[in-house]
Formats: sequence, C-alpha cells, structure tokens
Amino acid sequence: MKKTNRFILVLLSSILLTLPWYQQFSGIIMLIALIPLLLVEDYLYQSKKQNKSVVLYGYAALTFSVWNILTTFWIYNATLIGAVAAVLVNTFLMATVFWMFHLTKRKLGAKFGQFALIVYWIGFEYFYLNAEISWPWLNLGNGLAKDIKLIQWFEYTGVLGGTLWILLTNLMLFNLIQTYFTNKINRTFIIRLVGLIILIFLPMITSLTLFNNYKEQGKEFTIAVLQPNIDPYNDKFSGLSPIEQLNIIINLADSITDSKTDYVVAPETSLDSNIWINHLNDNYCIQAIQQFVNKWPNVNFIIGIDAFKRYQADEKLTPTVRYAEHGEFYYDAFNSAIQIDTTGFIPVYHKSKLVVGVEKIPYPKFFKMLENVILNLGGITGSRGTQDFRATFKHTTDETRIAPVICYESVYGEYVTDYVKNGANLIFVITNDGWWGDTPGYKQHLNYSQLRAIETRRSIARSANTGISAFINQRGEVIQKTEWWVPTAIKNTLNANNKLTFYVRNGDYIGRVARFFALLTILYTIVQIIIKRKY
Repeated sequence: MKKTNRFILVLLSSILLTLPWYQQFSGIIMLIALIPLLLVEDYLYQSKKQNKSVVLYGYAALTFSVWNILTTFWIYNATLIGAVAAVLVNTFLMATVFWMFHLTKRKLGAKFGQFALIVYWIGFEYFYLNAEISWPWLNLGNGLAKDIKLIQWFEYTGVLGGTLWILLTNLMLFNLIQTYFTNKINRTFIIRLVGLIILIFLPMITSLTLFNNYKEQGKEFTIAVLQPNIDPYNDKFSGLSPIEQLNIIINLADSITDSKTDYVVAPETSLDSNIWINHLNDNYCIQAIQQFVNKWPNVNFIIGIDAFKRYQADEKLTPTVRYAEHGEFYYDAFNSAIQIDTTGFIPVYHKSKLVVGVEKIPYPKFFKMLENVILNLGGITGSRGTQDFRATFKHTTDETRIAPVICYESVYGEYVTDYVKNGANLIFVITNDGWWGDTPGYKQHLNYSQLRAIETRRSIARSANTGISAFINQRGEVIQKTEWWVPTAIKNTLNANNKLTFYVRNGDYIGRVARFFALLTILYTIVQIIIKRKY
C-alpha cells in the first residue's frame, strides 16, 4: 500500500468519525468509520518486518487529531488553551489505545488483537468517564445521540453499549472485506455476512420496537423553562448588573407562570450577586424570587447560582478552599443549584463534575501549588468546590424529586444515574452554552441530554442561558425547544417516572468488565513479550 493511499484512508476515517457530530448526519456512519484506519493498521501488521509499531502511532494520531479538531474546535470560543489541551490530550490517549491494540496484535495474532481493541477502547472510555482529567465528549457511543429511535436499548447498556456495537460492527465488516478479497465468497464469508447482518439490524429492530411501544410513565407536572439569553462575554459579568439580570429572569417567569405551573427552571449561574450559602435568605436576589414564589405558591423555582461558603474556625477545610485576606477567613466558591419555594427551606446542590482548566485544577490536593501559574496563563479563576453525593430537590406538595444536573454533568451517564438512585423522578439540566458561540457545541450538548433521558427513562427540562432550552420525554424525543440567541420562556408537561432502568441499577457494567479484561490482556501481552525475548 502506497504511503499516499495510507494518508487518504486515515483522513477518510477522520471524516467518517466527524460527520455524526453534525446535525445533518446520522450516527450510523460510526458503524463503518474505523474501517479505513483498520485497513492501514492491518497493512502495517502484515508488513511488520518493514514497519515498526510506532509508524501506526503516527497514522492513528493523525486520524484522531483531525477528528477532535473538526468536532470540538468550538471550545476555543471559551478558552484557546483549553481547546488546544483537549485536542492534544484526547489525541494522545486515543492514539495510545489504538497503538496498544496494534502492539498486542503483533505479539499475539489478529484474533486476540481484535479482542484487545474492544476491551482497550471501552476500558479507556470508562476510565475517561471517571478520571480526574476527563473529556469524554467524543466517546464513540455519543456519536449515536441523534438516532434515538435506534438506540432505545441504551436503557440496558448506556452509551458504552453503543461503543461496543460500533467496535464490533467495524471489526466484523473489516473481517468480511478481508475474507472477500482473499477467498471471495465461501462458507466463511456467508457466516460472517449473516453474523454482521444480525449484529447491525437486531439492535435496531429491538430499539424500534421499544420506541413504538413505550408509554410515558408517572404523574404529569407543568414546567416553565426560562432562556434569558444574557451574553456571557459582554453582559453577564460586566455589562449588566445583578439587578438587571434578575429582572430579566423575573420578567420571563412572570410572562409564562400561572396557577397550574409546578416548576420554573432558570439556567446555570443565573444569580451571581455575592451569594453566601451561610446566609441564603439574606440575599436580595433570592428574596426577590421568594416574593415571586409567594405570588404563585404552587411553584418550585429551580435556579443556578454563583455561590460561596464561609468556613467557621472549627470546620474541616477542603482541598479547594481559598483564603480571604481582607476578612481573614477561609471560603469555597461553588457553581450551584437551589430550589426556592414556600417552605422557606432552600436546598443546595454544588456542581461536582467540573471542567478541567476552567473550573478546577485536577488533583487539587497535590497540584494546588500550580493554581497561580495557571491563572497567569489565562486559565481558571480558582478551583470550585464540589460535593460527594448527588442531591435531589423534593416537591413541596408530594414526594416527587428532581435532579439538578448542572451543565457538563449531563455528559456523564453513570454519574446522572446517581441522582435517580437518590430518588429523582425528573431531570432538570441547567446550563450556559453561550460561551461556545453559534457552533455545533451547544447542539451536541442537547443531544447528550437525549441520551440521559433514554438511559434513565426520565423526562428532562433543559434551561440554557442560551443555546437550546428544551423539553425531552422519556423516549429521548425533543418535544419542544427554543432557538439560538433568543430571550424566551417555554412551558410544557412532563411525566415524573419512578421506575429504575437496568442501566440505572447497574451503571457502566460494560466498562467495568472491559477494564478487567483490558488489564488481563495487557499483562498477558507483557508476559508473552518477556517469554519470547528469553527464548
């Protein structure tokens, strides 16, 4: 195979991997996206005496870097350093995983190598979902997010089931192509063709059956979602005062709330008026919303806040704590959600899946010393605090609970199931996607909420400062949504389900199994390398 043809093939894989992250294309493209790269890998495997394994690393790095750039370039709108870091880290990790598969294949043969690719890749995605430095935006299964009628079985497997389907289909089709060009049509080809057809269409048919027969479950609630459309660059932190921003929120809520409204949902960090957790009821913005709720006593008002907590002298300090020199006290900063209702009690949830480099320094216990350096490079404004449990907010008149999922947290499937295990019957995603501009980013983010709806069978109300605010039912369908860059409010009814899906009960079990076998495979490969060197 000529070098030019190899470059064409890896670039073709990059394009095929990219297309599903754009709204015009189906994620089913993922079922063939890796085949061009696998053809290059197999050529290097067949000619391993002439080509060292590191050559494959270069082709893999090219494939994954182009894919990352074309799908997540929009990060640069918020942070150029973050965009570069995301591409470099993702490319390094993905290329390393693919190279490990190639190395294992060289040492243990093609069949064992393909098994290694499956467990290495899924094990990597599972690790990335749970690591301190985490950017799983491009996990393969996420590419199927728009094809909700074909992935209803995610309620049993989660997104990692989609990754497994993609990997198996690519490998089986690759093997079928190899069989055809080496032996033409024979018995092995027929068997592999039948197996491939079953692998592709059985999950689709199952999904269509689930989709067409699924009935919304649970009590209906009327929910109003606000999209204030406050420019995060020019208005949020400098152009508009907290009072002016509050007035926008209240006016939108006033325009759509009535006596039948159960919830009003406002976006992430809607209020940033020097709010201290220790004295929530003393804040004038919260008092204004409390007055609104008193006017509509049936309403539970969910809203995002920028908040601080002051630590008393005898309280245990966290790794993210800061010191206020002017007041000589320690405090934490949070990206939080609260519920304001007629009870007078204000529950608080602190966002705990934070964006590395924007909201936190990884491994804060060990790297807090680097914070000033990162600040000087234009990065974070300090690591935000978190909490170690997924809090839910109870309705004032019955036992219904909602999950206050904040922005980036909605990307993590198993993480969101913890809210459901803690009693959440509805999911409210509050976010601010305006940082990314009018790019594919905010559309992809909405699609991931659809995945969470299918996995948990929980209806979702999504309030975005701007981007796409929406209502999503338990089948993952967007039943109502807003336009980009439009201040508005929408209202709809959603069902509050209390049943737990298999995925909610078991989480990313596919990832845990893959991690186990990936570790065994790595150890076995190392042992075989050592043995062969000795003899």
